Amino acid sequence: MVLLCCILAFSSIGGYAVAHMGNTPKEQAKSLPHLPGVYLMKDSSSKIIYVGKAKDLRNRVTSYFLSGRDIKTTFLVSKIADIEYIITGNEYEALVLENNLIKKYNPHYNISLKDGKSYPLIRITNEPFPKVFKTRRIINDGSEYYGPYPDGKSLGQYLELIDKMFPLRKCGIPLRKRYTPCLYYHIGRCCGPCAGLVTEEEYAKHIDKVRAFLQGKDDDLIRQVREEMLLAAKEQKFELAAEKRDLLLALESVTKAQQVQDFSTESRDYAACEMRMHLATVSIMQIRDGKLMGKALYRAETFGDETETLLNFLTQYYGDGGNIPQQLYVSHDIDIALVGAYFAQELKVPTEVSVPIEGKHYRVLRMATENAARDVEKRLKSRENPEAIEELMDVLELENLPKRIEGFDIAQLAGKFTVASLITFQDGNPDRKNYRRFNIRSLEGRIDDFGAIREAVTRRYTRQVKEKQPLPDLIMIDGGIGQVHAAKEALAVLGLDDIPVVGLAEQYEDIHFPDGRPPLRLPESSPALKVLQAVRDETHRFATSLNQQQRSREATFTLLESIPGVGPARSKRLMQTFGTLEALLSATAQEMASVGKVPLPVAEKILKTLHL
Repeated sequence: MVLLCCILAFSSIGGYAVAHMGNTPKEQAKSLPHLPGVYLMKDSSSKIIYVGKAKDLRNRVTSYFLSGRDIKTTFLVSKIADIEYIITGNEYEALVLENNLIKKYNPHYNISLKDGKSYPLIRITNEPFPKVFKTRRIINDGSEYYGPYPDGKSLGQYLELIDKMFPLRKCGIPLRKRYTPCLYYHIGRCCGPCAGLVTEEEYAKHIDKVRAFLQGKDDDLIRQVREEMLLAAKEQKFELAAEKRDLLLALESVTKAQQVQDFSTESRDYAACEMRMHLATVSIMQIRDGKLMGKALYRAETFGDETETLLNFLTQYYGDGGNIPQQLYVSHDIDIALVGAYFAQELKVPTEVSVPIEGKHYRVLRMATENAARDVEKRLKSRENPEAIEELMDVLELENLPKRIEGFDIAQLAGKFTVASLITFQDGNPDRKNYRRFNIRSLEGRIDDFGAIREAVTRRYTRQVKEKQPLPDLIMIDGGIGQVHAAKEALAVLGLDDIPVVGLAEQYEDIHFPDGRPPLRLPESSPALKVLQAVRDETHRFATSLNQQQRSREATFTLLESIPGVGPARSKRLMQTFGTLEALLSATAQEMASVGKVPLPVAEKILKTLHL
């Protein structure tokens, strides 16, 4: 039972009465009771910037105002304008309440995982023909989840192998019936459940093998791939044998990376926290059935110390109740009894929590600590700034960080010279080597931006799928809801309707969604908006420059064809040979005749006419 204090005025936060105090923050801290509870620090605009729990509220909060504190604590104190608090019956209740308030209000200076969105899992959907994919959100609909998973690289290896070994569906949820299968079926990467080309029983056999693989039971898969490789070689299908060989090597590599030097059937996690200034990295090593299933690094910025940061991390990381280990080994002397009570009472899973000081568990934990330390030191040196990308994920309600954004724009002049630009941003910055341009062929002089978008999106991602190139985390269209729907329609035909699409309309900078959500208007100062504006402006610049080049090129053709003896074929050949009008005019008549393959009198006439 949470006890509510009765001091001065009260307000309500998350259904709890909260005590308000006057005077300066330091004086407020001194007036706190010697009782367990949660404290809420606010800035000058009354926004909650930090939430903490304490066994003794006065002792804990006054410690922030002691002289000689580190730079990060001094900085936090400089932002505090008001302190409120909630008294609880004991420290365990304070821990649960603190976790709930952090999730609800996402204070800027707390470590906050926001309902597990920061943690990748593999989901097998609860459908007759299940889909297997990466997600950061748990939906209680009977789907199976594997994770919270290793770092992105390891998870990517698992999904890549699953994609190569099993012809599973790639299209959206729920499965929509089609008359003909999509592109993935024709390149052998889907068995076509949407078109009734595989039975539920046959498909279920693939899913059973995926489950076994994700559980580390991969001996049968290795044996199967090896037999397929040998059979292909025996039948002199050498290209297929080479593909199976590469698949076998990748599968054995993942299996080798999982192996550890014991054969325990326990499930164990090792969690280590390292901080430099306000930067925190938590390293998780996850062992299941004697195999290292992966190493994960989770980053945050927080103004707590390492002990409370690790404690907050654990309550949020395991808060959904999924994949909880039997043993949890931690790097700092957190309140073991408190965490154990949280697992047993809140999560209904008894977990043994301890801080090893020697032996094999200490050695594994030391590796986790080294991983965390190296990462946080690297961050301190590079001072990465992922806030804009993280904000973009939140405001657009994306499941993944939009690290790779691709933008499209259309440029045309009265239906002529219609072109589409495709630009790529990686981690919020332009990736110019991945810019592309499309001459729109399907409109035949009509003005149809929607049709142009459909053609450009179709051509782009048909090629990406065929060549097994990376797909974007987000597609942004320069335009409104009509352009967004056109892009989404093209993706649906390709079976790629899971890729998020938004549009940015220039007049009011509204963000448009294809799923019926109302347009979103962000503050001008929003880092997320600035990223989208940068993508939009770059797509517009790139499309316009190509359109201008084409108009200039046609003007050159028109000029050349006005000269007697030069028709469409000769003008095209001359421009293909010399590239620009300037290069053509810098050549001699003899060079033009020889290289451009035109009669010498015609070459002389061109030079004489254009040099006038």
